[in-house]
Amino acid sequence: MKKNVYFLLALLLMGLSACDNEPKFKVQGEVSGADSKTIYLEASGLDGVVALDSTKLGSSGSFSFTGKRPESPEFYRLRLDNKVINFAIDSIETVTVKAAANDFATGYAIEGSENNAKIKELVLLQADLQKQVDRLAQNRNLPAGIAQDSLISMVNNYKNKVKREYIFAAPNMTYAYFALFQSLNGYMIFDPLTNKEDVKCFAAVATSLNNAYPHADRSRNLYNMVIKGMKNTRAPRQKEVEISEDKIKEANIIDIELKDLKGNVRRLTDLKGKVVLIDFTVYNNAMSAAHNLALRELYEKYAPKGFEIYQISLDNDEHFWKTSADNLPWICVRDVNGPYSSYVSLYNVTNLPSVFLVNRGNELSARGETIPNLEEAIKKLL
Repeated sequence: MKKNVYFLLALLLMGLSACDNEPKFKVQGEVSGADSKTIYLEASGLDGVVALDSTKLGSSGSFSFTGKRPESPEFYRLRLDNKVINFAIDSIETVTVKAAANDFATGYAIEGSENNAKIKELVLLQADLQKQVDRLAQNRNLPAGIAQDSLISMVNNYKNKVKREYIFAAPNMTYAYFALFQSLNGYMIFDPLTNKEDVKCFAAVATSLNNAYPHADRSRNLYNMVIKGMKNTRAPRQKEVEISEDKIKEANIIDIELKDLKGNVRRLTDLKGKVVLIDFTVYNNAMSAAHNLALRELYEKYAPKGFEIYQISLDNDEHFWKTSADNLPWICVRDVNGPYSSYVSLYNVTNLPSVFLVNRGNELSARGETIPNLEEAIKKLL
Protein backbone atom coordinates (compact mmCIF):
# COMPACT_ATOMS: atom_id res chain seq x y z
CA MET A 1 0.00 0.00 0.00
CA LYS A 2 2.80 2.39 0.94
CA LYS A 3 4.58 1.58 -2.32
CA ASN A 4 1.46 2.54 -4.27
CA VAL A 5 1.21 5.84 -2.38
CA TYR A 6 4.87 6.59 -3.05
CA PHE A 7 4.38 5.69 -6.69
CA LEU A 8 1.42 8.07 -7.04
CA LEU A 9 3.33 10.84 -5.28
CA ALA A 10 6.25 10.30 -7.65
CA LEU A 11 3.95 10.58 -10.66
CA LEU A 12 2.42 13.76 -9.24
CA LEU A 13 5.84 15.30 -8.66
CA MET A 14 6.91 14.33 -12.16
CA GLY A 15 3.79 16.01 -13.54
CA LEU A 16 4.45 19.17 -11.55
CA SER A 17 8.05 19.14 -12.69
CA ALA A 18 6.95 18.81 -16.32
CA CYS A 19 4.66 21.82 -15.88
CA ASP A 20 7.52 23.82 -14.41
CA ASN A 21 9.69 22.91 -17.41
CA GLU A 22 7.22 24.41 -19.92
CA PRO A 23 8.73 27.30 -21.89
CA LYS A 24 7.98 30.55 -20.07
CA PHE A 25 8.48 34.25 -20.49
CA LYS A 26 9.30 36.65 -17.70
CA VAL A 27 8.23 40.25 -17.06
CA GLN A 28 10.11 42.08 -14.36
CA GLY A 29 10.96 45.61 -13.32
CA GLU A 30 10.44 48.48 -10.93
CA VAL A 31 7.78 51.15 -10.50
CA SER A 32 8.76 54.14 -8.41
CA GLY A 33 6.22 56.09 -6.36
CA ALA A 34 3.81 53.16 -6.22
CA ASP A 35 4.28 51.84 -2.69
CA SER A 36 1.29 49.66 -1.63
CA LYS A 37 -0.30 49.83 -5.10
CA THR A 38 -1.16 46.67 -7.01
CA ILE A 39 0.28 45.99 -10.45
CA TYR A 40 -1.48 43.55 -12.78
CA LEU A 41 -0.30 41.36 -15.64
CA GLU A 42 -3.06 41.01 -18.25
CA ALA A 43 -3.40 39.29 -21.64
CA SER A 44 -4.84 41.33 -24.52
CA GLY A 45 -6.58 38.62 -26.52
CA LEU A 46 -8.96 38.67 -29.46
CA ASP A 47 -11.90 38.33 -27.06
CA GLY A 48 -10.76 41.07 -24.69
CA VAL A 49 -8.47 41.62 -21.72
CA VAL A 50 -7.91 38.74 -19.26
CA ALA A 51 -6.22 39.12 -15.87
CA LEU A 52 -3.31 36.68 -15.41
CA ASP A 53 -1.53 37.70 -12.21
CA SER A 54 -1.01 40.55 -9.79
CA THR A 55 1.26 41.63 -6.97
CA LYS A 56 1.31 44.37 -4.38
CA LEU A 57 4.29 46.67 -4.76
CA GLY A 58 6.58 47.40 -1.84
CA SER A 59 8.77 50.41 -1.16
CA SER A 60 11.30 49.26 -3.78
CA GLY A 61 8.58 48.99 -6.43
CA SER A 62 10.02 45.75 -7.82
CA PHE A 63 7.84 43.07 -9.41
CA SER A 64 8.24 39.87 -11.38
CA PHE A 65 5.74 37.76 -13.35
CA THR A 66 6.12 34.61 -15.41
CA GLY A 67 3.79 33.13 -17.96
CA LYS A 68 3.58 30.27 -20.44
CA ARG A 69 5.14 31.21 -23.73
CA PRO A 70 2.45 31.56 -26.41
CA GLU A 71 2.60 29.40 -29.52
CA SER A 72 2.47 32.52 -31.69
CA PRO A 73 3.08 36.21 -30.92
CA GLU A 74 0.63 37.58 -28.36
CA PHE A 75 0.03 40.89 -26.62
CA TYR A 76 0.08 41.59 -22.91
CA ARG A 77 -0.04 44.62 -20.67
CA LEU A 78 0.96 45.80 -17.24
CA ARG A 79 -1.73 47.82 -15.50
CA LEU A 80 -1.36 50.22 -12.59
CA ASP A 81 -4.66 51.86 -11.63
CA ASN A 82 -6.12 52.79 -15.03
CA LYS A 83 -2.75 53.21 -16.79
CA VAL A 84 -1.32 50.47 -19.00
CA ILE A 85 1.95 49.50 -20.65
CA ASN A 86 1.48 47.35 -23.76
CA PHE A 87 4.05 44.78 -24.84
CA ALA A 88 4.35 41.66 -26.96
CA ILE A 89 5.78 38.21 -26.36
CA ASP A 90 6.88 36.01 -29.25
CA SER A 91 9.58 33.82 -27.69
CA ILE A 92 11.11 32.72 -24.40
CA GLU A 93 12.26 36.12 -23.31
CA THR A 94 12.62 38.46 -20.39
CA VAL A 95 10.99 41.86 -20.63
CA THR A 96 12.28 44.46 -18.20
CA VAL A 97 10.21 47.56 -17.44
CA LYS A 98 11.10 50.59 -15.38
CA ALA A 99 8.51 53.27 -14.80
CA ALA A 100 7.15 55.87 -12.41
CA ALA A 101 3.59 55.80 -11.16
CA ASN A 102 2.75 59.35 -12.32
CA ASP A 103 3.57 58.75 -16.04
CA PHE A 104 3.32 54.96 -16.05
CA ALA A 105 1.71 54.64 -19.51
CA THR A 106 4.09 56.88 -21.47
CA GLY A 107 7.27 57.53 -19.47
CA TYR A 108 8.41 53.95 -19.07
CA ALA A 109 11.62 52.32 -20.30
CA ILE A 110 11.39 48.81 -21.72
CA GLU A 111 14.05 46.26 -22.67
CA GLY A 112 13.78 42.84 -24.19
CA SER A 113 13.01 43.09 -27.91
CA GLU A 114 12.82 45.45 -30.88
CA ASN A 115 9.07 44.83 -31.04
CA ASN A 116 8.44 46.35 -27.63
CA ALA A 117 10.63 49.38 -28.31
CA LYS A 118 8.61 50.02 -31.49
CA ILE A 119 5.30 49.45 -29.68
CA LYS A 120 6.32 52.19 -27.23
CA GLU A 121 7.08 54.52 -30.16
CA LEU A 122 3.60 53.85 -31.56
CA VAL A 123 2.00 54.45 -28.16
CA LEU A 124 3.73 57.84 -27.89
CA LEU A 125 2.77 58.81 -31.44
CA GLN A 126 -0.87 57.92 -30.78
CA ALA A 127 -0.84 59.84 -27.47
CA ASP A 128 0.47 62.91 -29.28
CA LEU A 129 -2.26 62.58 -31.94
CA GLN A 130 -4.90 62.33 -29.20
CA LYS A 131 -3.58 65.54 -27.60
CA GLN A 132 -3.76 67.37 -30.94
CA VAL A 133 -7.33 66.21 -31.50
CA ASP A 134 -8.35 67.20 -27.96
CA ARG A 135 -6.92 70.69 -28.46
CA LEU A 136 -8.79 70.98 -31.76
CA ALA A 137 -12.06 69.94 -30.10
CA GLN A 138 -11.58 72.55 -27.36
CA ASN A 139 -11.16 75.38 -29.87
CA ARG A 140 -14.72 76.74 -29.93
CA ASN A 141 -13.77 79.62 -32.24
CA LEU A 142 -12.96 77.29 -35.14
CA PRO A 143 -15.83 76.67 -37.61
CA ALA A 144 -16.93 73.05 -37.66
CA GLY A 145 -16.04 72.60 -41.33
CA ILE A 146 -12.49 73.80 -40.80
CA ALA A 147 -12.19 71.69 -37.65
CA GLN A 148 -13.27 68.61 -39.61
CA ASP A 149 -10.75 69.32 -42.37
CA SER A 150 -8.01 69.76 -39.76
CA LEU A 151 -8.97 66.51 -38.06
CA ILE A 152 -8.94 64.61 -41.35
CA SER A 153 -5.52 66.08 -42.15
CA MET A 154 -4.12 65.10 -38.73
CA VAL A 155 -5.40 61.53 -38.97
CA ASN A 156 -4.22 61.09 -42.56
CA ASN A 157 -0.74 62.41 -41.73
CA TYR A 158 -0.58 60.02 -38.80
CA LYS A 159 -1.70 57.07 -40.90
CA ASN A 160 0.78 57.83 -43.67
CA LYS A 161 3.65 57.97 -41.19
CA VAL A 162 2.65 54.72 -39.49
CA LYS A 163 2.10 52.97 -42.84
CA ARG A 164 5.49 54.05 -44.13
CA GLU A 165 7.64 53.56 -41.02
CA TYR A 166 5.96 50.67 -39.19
CA ILE A 167 3.53 48.64 -41.30
CA PHE A 168 4.95 48.43 -44.82
CA ALA A 169 8.51 48.75 -43.53
CA ALA A 170 8.24 45.47 -41.57
CA PRO A 171 4.85 43.73 -41.97
CA ASN A 172 6.32 40.56 -40.45
CA MET A 173 7.00 42.24 -37.10
CA THR A 174 4.59 42.07 -34.18
CA TYR A 175 4.57 45.86 -33.82
CA ALA A 176 3.10 46.17 -37.35
CA TYR A 177 0.09 44.17 -36.16
CA PHE A 178 -0.15 46.39 -33.07
CA ALA A 179 -0.19 49.49 -35.30
CA LEU A 180 -3.24 48.25 -37.22
CA PHE A 181 -5.44 48.27 -34.12
CA GLN A 182 -4.59 51.63 -32.59
CA SER A 183 -7.57 53.81 -31.77
CA LEU A 184 -8.55 57.46 -31.43
CA ASN A 185 -11.40 58.44 -29.10
CA GLY A 186 -12.28 54.76 -28.87
CA TYR A 187 -12.50 54.22 -32.65
CA MET A 188 -10.04 52.37 -34.87
CA ILE A 189 -7.71 54.69 -36.80
CA PHE A 190 -7.21 52.20 -39.62
CA ASP A 191 -10.44 50.98 -41.22
CA PRO A 192 -10.23 47.31 -42.31
CA LEU A 193 -13.70 47.12 -43.85
CA THR A 194 -14.47 50.20 -45.95
CA ASN A 195 -11.16 51.99 -46.71
CA LYS A 196 -9.33 50.44 -49.66
CA GLU A 197 -5.91 51.86 -48.71
CA ASP A 198 -6.25 50.69 -45.12
CA VAL A 199 -7.24 47.21 -46.28
CA LYS A 200 -3.86 47.02 -48.05
CA CYS A 201 -2.14 47.57 -44.70
CA PHE A 202 -4.11 44.73 -43.10
CA ALA A 203 -3.37 42.51 -46.11
CA ALA A 204 0.39 43.09 -45.86
CA VAL A 205 0.48 42.08 -42.19
CA ALA A 206 -1.98 39.21 -42.70
CA THR A 207 0.20 37.70 -45.43
CA SER A 208 3.33 37.78 -43.25
CA LEU A 209 1.53 36.50 -40.16
CA ASN A 210 -0.16 33.69 -42.07
CA ASN A 211 3.15 32.57 -43.58
CA ALA A 212 4.81 32.36 -40.16
CA TYR A 213 1.85 31.17 -38.05
CA PRO A 214 -0.82 29.72 -40.38
CA HIS A 215 -2.78 28.03 -37.58
CA ALA A 216 -2.80 30.92 -35.09
CA ASP A 217 -6.14 32.49 -34.17
CA ARG A 218 -4.80 35.97 -34.93
CA SER A 219 -3.71 34.85 -38.41
CA ARG A 220 -7.16 33.47 -39.24
CA ASN A 221 -8.94 36.48 -37.75
CA LEU A 222 -6.80 38.97 -39.69
CA TYR A 223 -7.19 36.98 -42.90
CA ASN A 224 -11.00 37.02 -42.54
CA MET A 225 -10.98 40.78 -41.96
CA VAL A 226 -8.94 41.30 -45.13
CA ILE A 227 -11.30 39.14 -47.21
CA LYS A 228 -14.30 41.17 -45.99
CA GLY A 229 -12.48 44.43 -46.61
CA MET A 230 -11.49 43.43 -50.14
CA LYS A 231 -15.09 42.47 -50.95
CA ASN A 232 -16.43 45.73 -49.53
CA THR A 233 -13.96 47.95 -51.37
CA ARG A 234 -13.92 46.15 -54.70
CA ALA A 235 -15.10 48.52 -57.43
CA PRO A 236 -18.55 47.40 -58.61
CA ARG A 237 -18.84 46.21 -62.19
CA GLN A 238 -21.72 47.74 -64.08
CA LYS A 239 -22.94 44.39 -65.37
CA GLU A 240 -23.37 43.21 -61.77
CA VAL A 241 -25.60 46.13 -60.85
CA GLU A 242 -29.12 46.02 -62.15
CA ILE A 243 -31.05 49.25 -61.68
CA SER A 244 -34.72 48.40 -61.95
CA GLU A 245 -37.19 51.02 -63.13
CA ASP A 246 -38.90 51.24 -59.75
CA LYS A 247 -35.57 52.39 -58.25
CA ILE A 248 -35.32 55.27 -60.70
CA LYS A 249 -38.00 57.85 -60.10
CA GLU A 250 -38.14 61.29 -61.61
CA ALA A 251 -35.05 62.35 -63.59
CA ASN A 252 -31.47 61.35 -62.84
CA ILE A 253 -32.07 60.06 -59.32
CA ILE A 254 -31.86 56.57 -57.86
CA ASP A 255 -34.47 56.38 -55.13
CA ILE A 256 -33.49 55.19 -51.66
CA GLU A 257 -36.04 53.58 -49.34
CA LEU A 258 -34.83 52.86 -45.80
CA LYS A 259 -36.26 52.93 -42.29
CA ASP A 260 -35.56 55.71 -39.81
CA LEU A 261 -35.11 55.50 -36.04
CA LYS A 262 -38.84 54.99 -35.51
CA GLY A 263 -39.16 52.30 -38.14
CA ASN A 264 -40.80 54.57 -40.71
CA VAL A 265 -39.79 54.16 -44.37
CA ARG A 266 -38.17 57.37 -45.66
CA ARG A 267 -37.90 57.81 -49.43
CA LEU A 268 -35.43 60.12 -51.08
CA THR A 269 -37.93 61.02 -53.79
CA ASP A 270 -40.40 62.28 -51.15
CA LEU A 271 -38.00 65.19 -50.60
CA LYS A 272 -38.60 66.74 -54.03
CA GLY A 273 -38.70 70.51 -53.66
CA LYS A 274 -35.76 70.57 -51.22
CA VAL A 275 -32.02 70.65 -51.69
CA VAL A 276 -30.84 67.34 -50.22
CA LEU A 277 -27.44 66.22 -49.01
CA ILE A 278 -27.19 62.42 -49.21
CA ASP A 279 -24.60 61.25 -46.69
CA PHE A 280 -23.31 57.66 -46.62
CA THR A 281 -21.51 57.25 -43.29
CA VAL A 282 -20.67 55.08 -40.30
CA TYR A 283 -21.05 56.44 -36.79
CA ASN A 284 -18.50 53.98 -35.38
CA ASN A 285 -15.56 55.88 -36.85
CA ALA A 286 -12.90 58.16 -35.36
CA MET A 287 -13.97 61.11 -37.54
CA SER A 288 -17.74 60.65 -37.25
CA ALA A 289 -18.27 63.22 -34.48
CA ALA A 290 -16.42 65.98 -36.36
CA HIS A 291 -18.25 65.09 -39.59
CA ASN A 292 -21.67 65.36 -37.94
CA LEU A 293 -20.67 68.57 -36.20
CA ALA A 294 -19.88 70.12 -39.60
CA LEU A 295 -23.21 68.86 -40.99
CA ARG A 296 -25.10 70.28 -37.99
CA GLU A 297 -23.60 73.71 -38.68
CA LEU A 298 -24.81 73.56 -42.28
CA TYR A 299 -28.22 72.18 -41.28
CA GLU A 300 -28.93 74.87 -38.70
CA LYS A 301 -27.96 77.56 -41.19
CA TYR A 302 -29.82 76.35 -44.27
CA ALA A 303 -32.68 74.06 -43.15
CA PRO A 304 -35.07 77.04 -42.86
CA LYS A 305 -34.35 77.80 -46.53
CA GLY A 306 -35.25 74.33 -47.79
CA PHE A 307 -32.16 72.24 -47.07
CA GLU A 308 -32.39 68.63 -45.83
CA ILE A 309 -29.90 65.90 -44.97
CA TYR A 310 -30.65 62.25 -45.76
CA GLN A 311 -28.02 60.36 -43.76
CA ILE A 312 -27.51 56.65 -44.41
CA SER A 313 -25.76 54.65 -41.71
CA LEU A 314 -23.82 51.55 -42.75
CA ASP A 315 -23.07 50.58 -39.14
CA ASN A 316 -23.47 46.90 -38.32
CA ASP A 317 -24.48 47.66 -34.72
CA GLU A 318 -28.10 48.87 -34.78
CA HIS A 319 -28.13 49.88 -31.10
CA PHE A 320 -24.98 51.97 -31.54
CA TRP A 321 -26.54 53.70 -34.55
CA LYS A 322 -29.78 54.47 -32.70
CA THR A 323 -27.92 55.85 -29.70
CA SER A 324 -25.63 57.98 -31.84
CA ALA A 325 -28.33 59.30 -34.18
CA ASP A 326 -31.01 59.94 -31.55
CA ASN A 327 -30.28 63.67 -31.16
CA LEU A 328 -29.56 64.49 -34.79
CA PRO A 329 -32.15 66.85 -36.36
CA TRP A 330 -32.10 65.50 -39.92
CA ILE A 331 -33.35 62.27 -41.53
CA CYS A 332 -31.33 59.32 -40.20
CA VAL A 333 -31.82 55.92 -41.83
CA ARG A 334 -29.81 52.71 -41.71
CA ASP A 335 -29.18 49.96 -44.25
CA VAL A 336 -29.15 46.61 -42.42
CA ASN A 337 -26.77 45.24 -45.08
CA GLY A 338 -24.06 47.64 -43.93
CA PRO A 339 -21.12 47.86 -46.37
CA TYR A 340 -22.88 45.28 -48.57
CA SER A 341 -25.75 47.71 -49.23
CA SER A 342 -26.99 47.73 -52.83
CA TYR A 343 -27.14 51.52 -52.59
CA VAL A 344 -23.38 51.59 -52.00
CA SER A 345 -22.97 49.91 -55.39
CA LEU A 346 -25.63 51.96 -57.13
CA TYR A 347 -24.08 55.23 -55.98
CA ASN A 348 -20.54 53.87 -56.46
CA VAL A 349 -19.48 54.72 -52.90
CA THR A 350 -15.81 53.89 -52.36
CA ASN A 351 -15.01 55.84 -49.17
CA LEU A 352 -16.87 56.88 -46.04
CA PRO A 353 -18.22 59.41 -45.37
CA SER A 354 -19.38 60.04 -48.95
CA VAL A 355 -21.80 62.85 -49.84
CA PHE A 356 -24.00 63.73 -52.82
CA LEU A 357 -26.07 66.82 -53.56
CA VAL A 358 -29.60 66.64 -54.99
CA ASN A 359 -31.31 69.75 -56.36
CA ARG A 360 -34.91 70.86 -55.78
CA GLY A 361 -36.01 68.91 -58.86
CA ASN A 362 -34.86 65.67 -57.24
CA GLU A 363 -31.95 65.41 -59.64
CA LEU A 364 -28.46 64.31 -58.64
CA SER A 365 -26.34 67.46 -58.90
CA ALA A 366 -22.84 66.54 -57.66
CA ARG A 367 -20.83 64.06 -55.61
CA GLY A 368 -18.44 64.98 -52.81
CA GLU A 369 -15.10 64.62 -54.58
CA THR A 370 -16.24 67.08 -57.29
CA ILE A 371 -17.38 69.75 -54.80
CA PRO A 372 -14.57 72.18 -53.85
CA ASN A 373 -16.73 74.01 -51.28
CA LEU A 374 -19.78 72.18 -49.94
CA GLU A 375 -21.45 75.21 -48.35
CA GLU A 376 -21.14 77.29 -51.51
CA ALA A 377 -22.57 74.43 -53.56
CA ILE A 378 -25.58 74.20 -51.21
CA LYS A 379 -26.17 77.96 -51.36
CA LYS A 380 -26.20 77.92 -55.17
CA LEU A 381 -28.79 75.15 -55.28
CA LEU A 382 -31.00 76.91 -52.72
